[in-house]
Amino acid sequence: MARLIRTEKEVEGRYTEQWVVVEEDVLEQWPEGPLQTVGRPATRVDGLARARGEARYTQDLRLPGMLHAAVLRSPHARARVTRLDLEPAMAMAGIRGVIGPSDLEPLTNEPNYEGEAVAAVAADTVAQARAAVEAIDVEWEVLEPLLDAEQALAQKSFVTNPRDYERGDVERGLAEADAVVEAEYRTQSVLHNALETHQSACEWEGDTLVVYTSTQFLWGVRDEVAKAFQLPKDKVRVICRFMGGGFGAKGSAGDYTMIAAELAKRTGRPVHCRLDRREENVNSGNRNPTIQKLRLGARSDGTLTAIDAEYECLLGWDGWLPPTAGPAQMLYACENVRTVERGVRLNTPPMDAFRAPGFVEGTFGLECALDELAAKLDLDPLEVRRRNHADHDPMDERPFSAKELMECYRRAEPHWERRHEVRARSEGPVQRGVGLATQLWYGGGGPPSYAWVRLGGDGTVTVVTAMQDIGTGTRTAMAQIAAEELGIPLERVTVELGDTAHGPYAVVSGGSSTTPSMGPAVRSAAADVGRQLIEIAAQRFETEERVLRLENGKIVSDLGGSWAIEDITGLLEDGQILGNGARGPNPTGMRVLTFGIQVAEVAVDMETGEVVVERIYAVHDVGRVINPLGAESQIEGGIIQAIGHTLSEKRLLDPQTGKVLTRTLDSYKLPTFADVPEIVAELVDKPDAHLTNLGSKGLGEPPIVPTAAAIVNAIRDATGADVREIPVDRETMLRALAEAREREKRGAPAAV
Repeated sequence: MARLIRTEKEVEGRYTEQWVVVEEDVLEQWPEGPLQTVGRPATRVDGLARARGEARYTQDLRLPGMLHAAVLRSPHARARVTRLDLEPAMAMAGIRGVIGPSDLEPLTNEPNYEGEAVAAVAADTVAQARAAVEAIDVEWEVLEPLLDAEQALAQKSFVTNPRDYERGDVERGLAEADAVVEAEYRTQSVLHNALETHQSACEWEGDTLVVYTSTQFLWGVRDEVAKAFQLPKDKVRVICRFMGGGFGAKGSAGDYTMIAAELAKRTGRPVHCRLDRREENVNSGNRNPTIQKLRLGARSDGTLTAIDAEYECLLGWDGWLPPTAGPAQMLYACENVRTVERGVRLNTPPMDAFRAPGFVEGTFGLECALDELAAKLDLDPLEVRRRNHADHDPMDERPFSAKELMECYRRAEPHWERRHEVRARSEGPVQRGVGLATQLWYGGGGPPSYAWVRLGGDGTVTVVTAMQDIGTGTRTAMAQIAAEELGIPLERVTVELGDTAHGPYAVVSGGSSTTPSMGPAVRSAAADVGRQLIEIAAQRFETEERVLRLENGKIVSDLGGSWAIEDITGLLEDGQILGNGARGPNPTGMRVLTFGIQVAEVAVDMETGEVVVERIYAVHDVGRVINPLGAESQIEGGIIQAIGHTLSEKRLLDPQTGKVLTRTLDSYKLPTFADVPEIVAELVDKPDAHLTNLGSKGLGEPPIVPTAAAIVNAIRDATGADVREIPVDRETMLRALAEAREREKRGAPAAV
């Protein structure tokens, strides 16, 4: 039965309330632990297609008659176009269309950051398009950019209004503390660098616009494009069957999609607009830098008395204010908390979501300050975290739908105890240490999400939903869920996705929301097929439905006897059994979060400042695990990405002009295989009893959240140096070591 409900939905810390229509979800959760298919390792169902080069990405498209676009982007951080003559471009060979600021809203003659789009051309070849852009006659009035954070704060240059939060009395809490740590932490801007750059190919089929794009949100792109071109939503079809990475930055249509669509409309031919690597590292979004000023107070037993945190988030020209204060507000049971977050507007490229936006940065500052506080009190850092464990949501006292953080701590104990052995292996200038950090993140997902399941006459099953697999293995997880519910082998299930015209609505692949949003809908649709199959079998074999069940590809009777599913479906010949499924609401009045802890082991060369991460142990509570093999891959990928964030990656800007200097992969240092440590992954794998018919949460982001803090706390354990900014390159490390030696000369303990 369909229900109209008002429910709360969360993606990356942004909550919305909405009315949705869902089918009655009457399914009970499966028993805890590995089942026939769910909970057991499964190789990716599309793995061979990807490995063989058979997977078709947007980059691979070669539509008949397809043109190629190139974009004139501002070379200045702030400027005004005083002259723009597009005729020289139109006169060049192979040019089929040219547009400027008066033709399309994303194009502007007053760019406010380097890379903002001004004009675009479509040509027979990429080379011709780029040559035409070079031929455009443009004159600039270069204006003084706003690049300094302090100046921007003084001018109250904000993207959005500052966000304040307070509970209790922070000043009283600090006065009651036996120890206080006050410190400033800084994080840098990090670039996504997905292998497949941002791009779209657009083609008009009559009055319908078909958009092939590399995206994390098919339906979001559909809605944006429909609005921009004043089309009914169902007159925009968005396709993304395979995608080469996004990490948060591909959640919207982007200027490249609008440019391709407009040029396709004017030329009557398909147009492909893609960012090259240099454009990607300027104009595709970034993890915004932060300046964090923290004060933490605690009693002698380690109980927190106050958390006072101020966050300056340098968002660039546009974007949204990520929940950087989230860890300070929610991670620990502290009565007195005050936070302020400011989204500073500068003449730099806009931020975009990047794998746990805000929480990565906020956890770094909070967890490093907590370790400094533990050292000041001469307490074990793990024990301090235990003593401040929150049994319910500290912000509004809502119960957690499930929380196994104390179990994560218990499992981490033997890895934390390795610190004595690790320190003992220090030799000469190379000192070793161990650090840890806790994480919480969202990941509960929510409605609306829908799926169809089709059972054919040959006994094969097809899952149909217009979602996207952004490389996280969602196709495989959905196939496992359908196979489990219908009691059939995984190889008999196919998953069709990636096309808004060929499946029902699905959520954005962001905020660790895909599996917990889509999985319950797929299970419901498979259960609908199963119910119909039992009904038909009962009629065929003249027995009661209650004595029949699906098991190992058969219909089994409790009274004895079994029949292959094909014995029933074969009767249908070309007929099919169709199942519908929808995702139910989140539990009312509960906070749905993921939890975990990571322990890092590092080696630091005290002479050169080189930091090597040698081992990371990670244990996470994300509810039921659908595919352990895929889950371990997510943990490993998140940790490797975080190592780059912690030790080497940094977008560099010219401080005078605002130009991005790290435009290519030879100037922007990503981690390589040589930087990958031993990674030991563990999952609690206990279903959230209050969350949907699966009890699963997302795992895309939790592993990246605590990694930087764990590594920096390990560096501190090894050297006694307080590192309060990332990335920890050799210069930063040597400076921190020099400051530690200077404190020691003055007689102050290095840990304070």
